[in-house]
Amino acid sequence: MSMEFSPLISDEKAPWPRNAWYVAATSAEIGDRPLGRQICGERMVFFRAGDGQVSALEDFCPHRGAPLSLGFVREGNLVCGYHGLEMGCNGRTAGMPGQRVGGFPPIRTFPVIERYGFIWVWPGDADEAYVDRLHHLPWAEDDGWAYGGGVYHIRCDYRLMIDNLMDLTHETYVHASSIGQREIDEAPVQTRVVGDEVVTSRFMPNVIAPPFWQLALRGAGLDDKGLVDRWQICRFSLPSHVMIEVGVALAGHGGYEADNALKASSIVVDFITPETETSHWYFWGMARQFSVDDAALTDTLCEQQGAVFREDMEMLELQQANLSRYPDRRLLKLNIDAGGVRSRMMIDRAIAEESLTLDAAAT
Repeated sequence: MSMEFSPLISDEKAPWPRNAWYVAATSAEIGDRPLGRQICGERMVFFRAGDGQVSALEDFCPHRGAPLSLGFVREGNLVCGYHGLEMGCNGRTAGMPGQRVGGFPPIRTFPVIERYGFIWVWPGDADEAYVDRLHHLPWAEDDGWAYGGGVYHIRCDYRLMIDNLMDLTHETYVHASSIGQREIDEAPVQTRVVGDEVVTSRFMPNVIAPPFWQLALRGAGLDDKGLVDRWQICRFSLPSHVMIEVGVALAGHGGYEADNALKASSIVVDFITPETETSHWYFWGMARQFSVDDAALTDTLCEQQGAVFREDMEMLELQQANLSRYPDRRLLKLNIDAGGVRSRMMIDRAIAEESLTLDAAAT
């Protein structure tokens, strides 16, 4: 997994909204040591202060420019690993051996929220970082759901991952041994905009469950050999989140609307956080409504899902390599691309609105 940082990208070129909450890390990733991560072209360092709260600073020591993420935490302050300069969570120098630091200029801080097991960061205008703009995850606050997931670093434009998730036709080919089946190609796809979401849906009645969903049916205590009704409902929302309602129900019992006792129903959780123009952090997982107390099943499903997403990662990174090699090649747009196209349009509008706001403020 590459941890190299690319140069900062200017606001004019940045292909992402900045005034938004992005997942920067899982809560478990930030323990006793600082974590360095590049988010939307900004090099940041995350650490827990003395009260356990997470803070985010630019990953730049004001003394000699060393990455603060190479240091350590002492008594709630972040100590630079080069010469020992201490930074407080407010971005101001708190101390340095043999120096008076009262007049040192502060470094940039970033608004942070820890919620739902994730660390969320706001890379844009801090005055716009309202808590109510955070993506709400009802399942994360409900004991009737179980969750397992992970994080991958992927070397491709974050929008390629959004395209991938908003068009699940690729499952038939990329994931033929786990979640793919020919009925995905055959089922009609509907794409629409509902409020602030782009929604792409596909329903497959009376099909044989593929291997992953046979495993889920067994985990839910249901017959994995008979016909099922399967569904996929992909929901994109700004800045780069995709929640996918997926599941199978015993055929003839209502499909998506079937009673929970007759189906294995889940939400595939996808938080896609840009790093550079050609790399991103992918926080993936599955929240499910069946056998929620079965920790072994959570681990098994997580392992299987992780393997599926590794197949996506291989394809996307090679796709990015091709696109970088031939930047002027025109690509085809098919009807199955509608979800990704509309999602990109929503992203572009958000970027344009931010640019207008900045221009107005400058005048």
